[in-house]
Amino acid sequence: MPAGSILVADDDTAIRTVLNQALSRAGYEVRLTGNAATLWRWVSQGEGDLVITDVVMPNMDGPALIREVREIHPDMKVIFISGYTEDAFRQRLDSDSEIHFLPKPFSFKQLAGKVKEVISGETVL
Repeated sequence: MPAGSILVADDDTAIRTVLNQALSRAGYEVRLTGNAATLWRWVSQGEGDLVITDVVMPNMDGPALIREVREIHPDMKVIFISGYTEDAFRQRLDSDSEIHFLPKPFSFKQLAGKVKEVISGETVL
């Protein structure tokens, strides 16, 4: 039985591949896309327990994404991955939404811990 359903949106094929392998091995059902349109379709259909996405993708950036996701699916959890610092990213937000952030580069252990923490609400050390 899957531990949860994760929607991965990243324009980098290698990142999608790595995330798919790591999350699938950890027992999650994973859906991958390289574009915003597919992500919006999935979210609007109520799919997924969690979105993992890069802060910046073609036709989509983090602040816009979090506003749109919250309008469509207010309870959807989102983890942003980025080479930007978390503080720099948070300064671009005009929302008080709970934001989860994982800076690149990250290890499989860090990824798995962050995903488990966000989906379950448990703090993982």
